[in-house]
Amino acid sequence: MRDDSDKASKPKTIAIISKPERPELADILPALEKWLKKHHYAVVMDYESVAYYPSHDAVSRTEMAKFSPHLALVLGGDGTLLSAARAVSSTGTLILGINLGTLGFLTEVQLSGLYSSLEAIERGDYVVDSRSMLKCSLIRNSTTLTEHVALNDLVVSKSAIARLNSFQLFVDSEFVSSYKADGLIIASPTGSTAYSLGAGGPILKPDVQAFVITPVSPHGLTHRPVVVRDSVQIEIRVTTGQEHAYLSLDGQVGMPIQDGDRVRCVKAEHPAKLVRFQKTFFEVLSTKLKWGER
Repeated sequence: MRDDSDKASKPKTIAIISKPERPELADILPALEKWLKKHHYAVVMDYESVAYYPSHDAVSRTEMAKFSPHLALVLGGDGTLLSAARAVSSTGTLILGINLGTLGFLTEVQLSGLYSSLEAIERGDYVVDSRSMLKCSLIRNSTTLTEHVALNDLVVSKSAIARLNSFQLFVDSEFVSSYKADGLIIASPTGSTAYSLGAGGPILKPDVQAFVITPVSPHGLTHRPVVVRDSVQIEIRVTTGQEHAYLSLDGQVGMPIQDGDRVRCVKAEHPAKLVRFQKTFFEVLSTKLKWGER
């Protein structure tokens, strides 16, 4: 039996992470906070949310993990959920996506289902999808310059006006191939339906323990996507000459790459824990990709 008095004295924290430029949030957020406080939750909001609800204090997304939220409530689209996953996955926070965007591979719940979904979570009537994440390191002259995590993918690509860059691919220190291409993508199973799919990569079911390495417009016609176990270490060595390349993660975090830099990728320690209710992966896939009915 739940002890409501103990719950009131130690409220769970819910982080609200919102997509910018969604004016409907001005109506959604005050009512949402009222509901959450009535159900004994503490609420933290990111700056994007507070832009539409100035009476609430704001917390940067990078600081939200310090509050160890029980749930991250994402009001937006898949891009907002990717940002939320990078922010709170290290704390084991559950992530619920409410689709205010368009495609919605990851944010399956529509706004009309917001409160019924929260009530289902209160009852424990939900499923948790643990989605593997990538940990990426940028290494220059034996020094690690930066490390980031990503839920979808990391992409090493040429700059907008550069010629083709050269990439050498290693898996567990074993040489795989050299590429002249617009770029290389390393995608998680979740990210297999994103940029990698558009570049000709396969679709992986989210529980497959693998990564996809997909070349983008390779010069060699025999270069094809490769699927490897997610327990390996993948390294891309970049040769740019006088040109520059670019490293991006989830299409949202990016940095320039110099000649001789190495990009190293392994499975992240913590998965993203996405809340799911009824739809299976193949049901979502069929709906979003408009596959034929039986």
